[in-house]
Amino acid sequence: MRSIKFAAATAASSALVLVLTACGSSTKTVDAQASSAAAGGNSGALIGITMPTKSSERWIHDGDNLKSALEKLGYKVDLQYAENDIPTQVNQIEDQITKGAKLLIVASIDGTALTTQLQEAADKHIPVIAYDRLIRNTPNVDYYATFDNYKVGVEQATELLVGLGLKKEDGSAGTAKGPFNIELFAGSPDDNNATFFFNGAMDTLKPYIANKTLVVKSGETDFKTVAILRWDPATAQKRMEDLITKTYSSGAKVQGVLSPYDGLSIGILSALKSAGYGTAGQPYPVVTGQDSELASVKSILAGEQFSSVYKDTRQLAAVTAKMADAVLKGTKPQVNNTTDYNNGVKVVPAYLLQPVAIYKDNVQKELVDTGYYTQAQLNG
Repeated sequence: MRSIKFAAATAASSALVLVLTACGSSTKTVDAQASSAAAGGNSGALIGITMPTKSSERWIHDGDNLKSALEKLGYKVDLQYAENDIPTQVNQIEDQITKGAKLLIVASIDGTALTTQLQEAADKHIPVIAYDRLIRNTPNVDYYATFDNYKVGVEQATELLVGLGLKKEDGSAGTAKGPFNIELFAGSPDDNNATFFFNGAMDTLKPYIANKTLVVKSGETDFKTVAILRWDPATAQKRMEDLITKTYSSGAKVQGVLSPYDGLSIGILSALKSAGYGTAGQPYPVVTGQDSELASVKSILAGEQFSSVYKDTRQLAAVTAKMADAVLKGTKPQVNNTTDYNNGVKVVPAYLLQPVAIYKDNVQKELVDTGYYTQAQLNG
């Protein structure tokens, strides 16, 4: 999806403060909102936030952090969770519009399912910020705040290579030679991020697959085949069970699993444990993840899950709150990417944050010393 040049472009752009005007009907939305702000109409304004679900720990943190950041700026906040039910999220957004929200922040369940509601928002001159997940197929999304999702995939693939001994954590070549049996998992096909994760990972792994250092023994490498709808752990567990039964019943062992999310990793590890993995004689394969959720960090420390990608949701909330504040005060928010996030109608100006690889040996530095978790939480 993106060339190697993107990494350099992102690094360069992060050193600049870019100012961008959204296009189409979204431009009218922002301009109209700016006029209102200039007239002082947005002091203490209501901001609607809709999050996908409370079943994932990270979304709870996102919602709490974003609500707190906006309230500190003097805004009223309506925070809703849709529990991965699209009609519920649709109704929540419509309700927020009815309540008089001056701006909407949406972490969509399905990035293609909100066009009608966002048109309604545009008609009422309500700007929209897509939070972490890009909203697709509409001109009525003004800005996007997220992490460098392609790099997340690159990190996950690199972690897999590190765990197998093909690379070292510093990026240098490892001493292992392979071949290693691996299996691939991807995120939900209705989440735009999932394709970025998968493409970043596959661009990193393809040379090793091509020279047979890595062998996808099931032969399942197509995104649609390996994708897990709604990021559901139970679905991932069932697919891993099926892979073990169909592909590894004759004595071959799974040695690595590319997992794009900690919740899926837990399901995958459960399937592996049921198949006899996780013992001294048959250790767990290298299993990656994302979001550094507490249960998975504990699993990493216990020597089960190998790694995770850490995305500091406190930073994402802070960036998004500043974005919202700028729009409602009639100024243009900071962005650092204006090329890569085409939603099918327009390129949405975005602010990208950088992910961090988490291994057992840097949990203390990256997660405890920074205050993301306390030692007591990890010990509990």
